Amino acid sequence: MWSRVALTITLMSGGPVMVQAQEDATDTPLLFLELNALQTVEQACRLSFIARNETGMDIEKAVFETVIFDADGAVTSLSLFDFRDLPQARPRVRQFELTSTTCDAVGRVLINGASTCTVAGEAGSEASDLCDRALSLTSRLNVELIG
Repeated sequence: MWSRVALTITLMSGGPVMVQAQEDATDTPLLFLELNALQTVEQACRLSFIARNETGMDIEKAVFETVIFDADGAVTSLSLFDFRDLPQARPRVRQFELTSTTCDAVGRVLINGASTCTVAGEAGSEASDLCDRALSLTSRLNVELIG
C-alpha cells in the first residue's frame, strides 16, 4: 500500500537544506466514534454513538471503559460500553443508557480505553490494540467526547 508523504523544505541562510518527511494523516486507518445524540428515556439518559470502522480489519468485539462527568467536571459514573462487532467500512449505531441520570447532568464523556478488542479471533494481541491506536473521537453535541 502506497503512503503519501509531504516534504517540508527549510532553507537556512548560508546553511544546508533541511528536508522533513511527514506521513499524510488521511492514510492512517481510523476507528471513528461520534457522540451523536442524548435522549431522556424515562429515568435514564440514552447516549447514541455512531461507530465507523475504517481500519481495514473487522473488529469482532469492542468494549470501551467510559467515564461520565457532570457539568462541573466531577466523575458521576464509570462503565463498560460494549460496542459489540464493528465490521470494516459499515457504520453502526450503538446506544447506552445511564440509569438514574438526566441528560442535562452529562457534561463530558471520556473513552478511557479499550477494555476488550477482539480482531481476527484474538484479544490482547498486537492487532487487538487497534481499538486504542486507531480511535478518533468527535461529538455533534455540546457534550464533549474525549479520549
